Amino acid sequence: MPDKAPEIRSSIILKIILPVIIGLGVVVWLFYKEFSIEALSSIHFTPYAWFCIFLALLAVFARDFGMAWRFRILTDGDLRWSRAANVTMLCEFTSAITPTSVGGSALSMIFLNREGINIGRATTLTMTTLFLDQLFFVISIPVMFLFVPYKDLFGFGTREFIDGVKIVFWIIYGIIALWAVILFLGIIARPKAIRQFLIWLFSFKLLRRWLPSVTELADNMVLTAHSLRNRNFRWWLRGFAATAFSWTGRYLVVNALFLGFVPEASQITVFARQFVVWELLMFSPTPGGSGLSEWLFKEYYGDLISGAGVVFVLAIMWRLLSYYIYLIAGIFLLPSFLKHQKK
Repeated sequence: MPDKAPEIRSSIILKIILPVIIGLGVVVWLFYKEFSIEALSSIHFTPYAWFCIFLALLAVFARDFGMAWRFRILTDGDLRWSRAANVTMLCEFTSAITPTSVGGSALSMIFLNREGINIGRATTLTMTTLFLDQLFFVISIPVMFLFVPYKDLFGFGTREFIDGVKIVFWIIYGIIALWAVILFLGIIARPKAIRQFLIWLFSFKLLRRWLPSVTELADNMVLTAHSLRNRNFRWWLRGFAATAFSWTGRYLVVNALFLGFVPEASQITVFARQFVVWELLMFSPTPGGSGLSEWLFKEYYGDLISGAGVVFVLAIMWRLLSYYIYLIAGIFLLPSFLKHQKK
């Protein structure tokens, strides 16, 4: 068999070019509109700022550790740490090069199978991780509102922007909650009933084009339910704890950056706004939320920062740590991963 790694690498690089161009293009456009030498000169990379950047890197590590830990828990330790880390990085990479409504989690069954997990079990694990992610959002967002005033999330900026953010936020939250309920019923409570309902619903003419995909999803739910039937509460609790740990690490990247460059900002407000940002990015049409992420960060965090220059620098550092780092890692990981199936 000829070595296809160079071809794969070239294909990956082509997929990376588009989101990079979109993201950098938006940053350049925003700089052009609001750039100020005076604001940029207010940024100081002091030893304390560098220490906070180091804390941001630790948060990135916590994010990836949490995902790998979850794979370890859900496979009952059958997936070694190194292989769990590989699956984690590849999931993040595919999320970075696909629209975030697709994401990398849905492809984790392929990566798990390549790491020696049979396809049936890998499907079960993928459905379980999807459910845990949705459950985290459904639970954590109401909890967030217990500690953060509503006005700190939706009571600033231009009315048009904030009204739009509020509407989209609650629509997406409703979709997430509905999806969580469907997954709960489909993989835990009533899998056969949900399967019959989904197939009936998508048999109507307007929805029939999606029937094959929905049928496959419904069949996977039934398979998953059978595999999860004997799982105890402790197993679920540990899986949810790893999920929460990973998402919290993802959010704390921004907290660390604000601590270093905007220490006067409320840390709990910075943290809470990440729930809104990441929820909005779940349905971004661009690969990895490119363009939308940079613009949203500037608009949504701008009231906490004095000076457009600081906003842009923080946005770029945030994207480097939460996005571009996975693009770079994927360039080197994916070709060899596809070439050599693990045993």
